[in-house]
Amino acid sequence: WQQRFFEVQQAGFIPAGRIAANAGVAMQPMMINCFVQPLADSAWWPEGAAPSAFAALGEAAETMRLGGGVGLDFSPLRPRGARVRRGDGSAAGVVAFLQLFEAAATVFDGEGARRAALMGVLRCDHPDLPAFVAAKASGGLTHFNLSVAVSDEFMAALERGGKVELVHAAEPGGQGGPGGPSHRQRADGQWVHGERGAAELWRQILRAAHARGEPGVLFIDRINRDNNLGGSETLAATNPCGEEPLPPYGGCCLGSFDLTRFVLRPFEPDAALDLAALAAAVPTAVRMLDNVIDLSAWPLPQQRAQALAKRRIGLGITGLGDALAMLGQHYGSNAARASAAAAAQCLRDAAYAASVQLARERGAFPAFDASSLLQAGRFASRLPAALREAIATHGLRNSHLLAIAPAGSVSLAFADNVSSGIEPAYAWRYLRDRRRRDGTGVVAYEVQDHAWRLYMRLRGEGIPLPPAFVTALELAPEQHLEMAAAVAPFIDGAISKTVNAPERCPYSDFETTYRRAWALGLKGITSFRANRVLGGVLHAPGAGC
Repeated sequence: WQQRFFEVQQAGFIPAGRIAANAGVAMQPMMINCFVQPLADSAWWPEGAAPSAFAALGEAAETMRLGGGVGLDFSPLRPRGARVRRGDGSAAGVVAFLQLFEAAATVFDGEGARRAALMGVLRCDHPDLPAFVAAKASGGLTHFNLSVAVSDEFMAALERGGKVELVHAAEPGGQGGPGGPSHRQRADGQWVHGERGAAELWRQILRAAHARGEPGVLFIDRINRDNNLGGSETLAATNPCGEEPLPPYGGCCLGSFDLTRFVLRPFEPDAALDLAALAAAVPTAVRMLDNVIDLSAWPLPQQRAQALAKRRIGLGITGLGDALAMLGQHYGSNAARASAAAAAQCLRDAAYAASVQLARERGAFPAFDASSLLQAGRFASRLPAALREAIATHGLRNSHLLAIAPAGSVSLAFADNVSSGIEPAYAWRYLRDRRRRDGTGVVAYEVQDHAWRLYMRLRGEGIPLPPAFVTALELAPEQHLEMAAAVAPFIDGAISKTVNAPERCPYSDFETTYRRAWALGLKGITSFRANRVLGGVLHAPGAGC
């Protein structure tokens, strides 16, 4: 198997960064990229239900110390001004705790360290939502990505022009106390801290996204409906880049196939994707990631227990934008979406078949329940009939098998700088900032895109690029969304996808884009409008930063 694992990497499989960096080193290493960690408002939640915010801070710090990113749902924290103890003080609020986790993350930015990454999620009906949305307005929180967990109820209220109750388990207090008409306890035990128009809250989210690229949006009820393990776990947050909605202590065991390695006769009229070769490579990759779960060290025993019970892995693709250029297909075309969907379907079917075979050899994941996993509405219920029958008969080794990560660093390091994940190429030549190992600043390196370099080598320097060569900022937001929507039905985890927009993009386009993401059935959306204030790690002429 060692030789087979080597050969599948030569063929185009790229394990995630923690695996590439740590597998085979002398000390037992941590090979999981990122996690979701729980936290609770310990003054309210029952003992043992989840760690208090301060205990969760320690758990997150230990995870970041070993190189893992951390996603957290801050919704359990009582809002600013809520009563802490009857008649004795009020809560600091969610943003104060974001700042606390941010301070912890800066500790791990030292010499040679992987920069700590965090995802902060807050429900759309939390009373601190306006403050959360505006948390990055004055700078700071640079280790965080922020996302709002938007419910079906919120979207329904938005459509009808209705209002949303802002609720929390904590009793109001501090600012006005619980006696006002908007402060009442609901039948479900939640306290109402007021109400706001859904359109007003939506506008605040989108105005911030237009200005600063954050927060993103997670359609959280849709995420939970699609979850293969929806009968036994609730998903409230994702890893920092959003490709894996995870339960408390869940982790990301990731790897990507470089699609450019599966393009036959690149740039020729009869160029094609070799899906047979892709399908043949998948079983070895599934086995490899399944092995990682057993071989990895884990920062916390709860993370190990969660991984061994469910054995989640996340196979994905990278280099899609470059592969489409090599096929002669414009990223925004119907042909490109069909090619991407075909690759994703091939990956899905081969991965699930391989996991069934591994279950026959090694046993199903301990939490496996065929009737629940195949229940109508779950992702697995939409698999081909033959796969569903095989799962019911033999079990499944891994509860989830698919996720499309950004794969930016590994695509640069191991794939000649192919376009990352399912994104189009950022630019054909650009500067990339890299932190100095001694922490004294950054160095800008010129990098060149793989497909561009290959075309120049095959066709000659100075030859005009064909129309299929299209970059992220040359595409309309709708074209970004439609590509994600073409691939999403075949991914049981999620997709890290950014809708890029030029600096001149008006706010109204953002509003349309986010509603369109909901209508297309996506699990979430993140956008980025290049501007001179935000800057970025990548810099290219005309990028607006």
